Amino acid sequence: MDWLGETWAAITTPAAVPSTSVVVGTAVAAVLVLGVPALWHLTRHALTIVHEAGHAFVALLVGRRLSGIRVHSDTSGLTVSVGKPRGPGMVATVAAGYPAPALVGLGAAWLLSRGYTLAMLWALLVLVVLVLLQIRNWYGLWAVLVSLVVLVGLTVWAPEAVQAAAAYLLTWFFLLGAPRAVLEMQSQRRRVRVDSSDAAVLGRLTHTPGLLWVGVLLLVCVAALLVGAAWLVGLQLP
Repeated sequence: MDWLGETWAAITTPAAVPSTSVVVGTAVAAVLVLGVPALWHLTRHALTIVHEAGHAFVALLVGRRLSGIRVHSDTSGLTVSVGKPRGPGMVATVAAGYPAPALVGLGAAWLLSRGYTLAMLWALLVLVVLVLLQIRNWYGLWAVLVSLVVLVGLTVWAPEAVQAAAAYLLTWFFLLGAPRAVLEMQSQRRRVRVDSSDAAVLGRLTHTPGLLWVGVLLLVCVAALLVGAAWLVGLQLP
């Protein structure tokens, strides 16, 4: 009980906002991770986990029954839910994937801008635990468990300075990685004969061009990036 009380106090107590060098340095590190193909392929699994969590969360929100989540070694993923194959609920479920990392990054930026570093890390930890409960393949289990171990290490044992740097790095990664993933999806759409991307599925569900949905998803991700970046660097938004 003492440990729970101390942990809750630490989560709900704002810490000092890190220096500008930490904020800028973690942003540069995130750009490096996104720019180096090997690092991007490795870390993109984290983006996929949040992407699939977005599908799953909205599926439950609109009344669909969740059957499971899969994360694959090529960084793709699949969330299966049962319900009406068409209609607003299905559209919302499919549309939720790509904006999910951007919105997680936006929420994380809001928490960090107010000093709630540990609360942000614990929120990610809870998200990963919830995904773990729905994983239905071995590679996905491994990927989620690795993410879980890293987050537990950060939240429980890491010094405050390390927690702050990791929290900012993760936040920049989600904010910057979300629009990159949308652009990557559009690039892949050009190279395949049968387009099964989220944008294509949304196009078929709504009888609109898939490219329109690429634009919508990209707009949401870029907007989240701009607002989140402003919060992280300390700008006061109206």
